[in-house]
Amino acid sequence: MIMAIATEGNRVAGHFGRCPNYTLVTVENGKVTKRELISNPGHEPGILPKFLHGKGANCVVAGGMGPRAQNLFSEQNIETFVGISGTIDEVVSTFLKGRLQSGQSTCDHGPDHVCEH
Repeated sequence: MIMAIATEGNRVAGHFGRCPNYTLVTVENGKVTKRELISNPGHEPGILPKFLHGKGANCVVAGGMGPRAQNLFSEQNIETFVGISGTIDEVVSTFLKGRLQSGQSTCDHGPDHVCEH
């Protein structure tokens, strides 16, 4: 399992596409085995789901993501967790406990809207 967490500093970024980095966290047998910070390759529709799928991501975590982007991730078999805030360590800990749940996306637009955060 690889989590791709939209990252700004040491916190979950408010928008998955406009964040400077992603923290890739590999989880095996309920424990973190690897953690890597990678740069965002740019925010173009459809690029990030394919990019993160290529990195092996099974889920993506962000504060906000529009419905169109969530559908594109779903097409890549990547689960989305939106409305998430806190430090990367807090989010990973919550995930490992099986308690990470999506909330209200901070990017709640119509299905065709491209979020410009």
